[in-house]
Amino acid sequence: MNESQLSEFSFERRFDDRRAMEWMQNNWSKSFLFSALYAMLVFGGQHYMKLRPKLNLRLPLILWSLSLAIFSIVGAVRTSTYMIHILSISGFRRSICDQSFYYGPISKFWAYAFVLSKAPELGDTAFVVLRKQKLLFLHWYHHITVLLYSWYSYKDMVAGGGWFMTMNYTVHALMYSYYAARAAGMRVPRPFAVLITSAQIAQMTMGVAVSAMVYRWMQHGGDCPSRLDNIACAALMYVSYLLLFCNFFYHTYLQRHAKTTKTV
Repeated sequence: MNESQLSEFSFERRFDDRRAMEWMQNNWSKSFLFSALYAMLVFGGQHYMKLRPKLNLRLPLILWSLSLAIFSIVGAVRTSTYMIHILSISGFRRSICDQSFYYGPISKFWAYAFVLSKAPELGDTAFVVLRKQKLLFLHWYHHITVLLYSWYSYKDMVAGGGWFMTMNYTVHALMYSYYAARAAGMRVPRPFAVLITSAQIAQMTMGVAVSAMVYRWMQHGGDCPSRLDNIACAALMYVSYLLLFCNFFYHTYLQRHAKTTKTV
């Protein structure tokens, strides 16, 4: 299947990736401003809510989670379509090193939508703060670093981006669907929550592996374009995520299960 055979929606075909790239090259540093404002609002909000009753926000949370679930599902389907296309015609190495994820049919729109979505996704934390739930370090650290790295990387069209966005869309499709169901009061089997965290751990493991392969292949030929500082940031980010999600998995599922078993 060649690129002319890939079926595009009209909005995907009309999308101007050059204009998008130019905007990001001129404005990517604003991600630092968004991150600083986010941190101020999150911790300031926690202080504000300390002596106030928690808010319910059930309907807004359902709509928020459902919207992000639909967006992530469609994004996962579209980026996976292009990923399978690259894998089938060019193989695994090209799927990592190919820059066409940033400007190719189908994927160019969803690559830009992916990086932009990291700004509004910061809104997840508003529900944690206003409902006075426990705010994990993993939660706000993940939101800030993903935003910074995504905007920083898109402007350089670095290798590995296709895998990063496809994995993220797929995991978020599961995660936000779960959040929407829980917010709606549906009883979701516990194994589904375990599956989501396991998928996140697998995503981070693959992120570390992709970063290592980009570094290796960048040294042997010029067909895997990236920069050492970007690879270092990606590797540190994914290793930190991997450790944090493994720690979350242990304390949430294994340790809690062990305690429950002892009390029975």
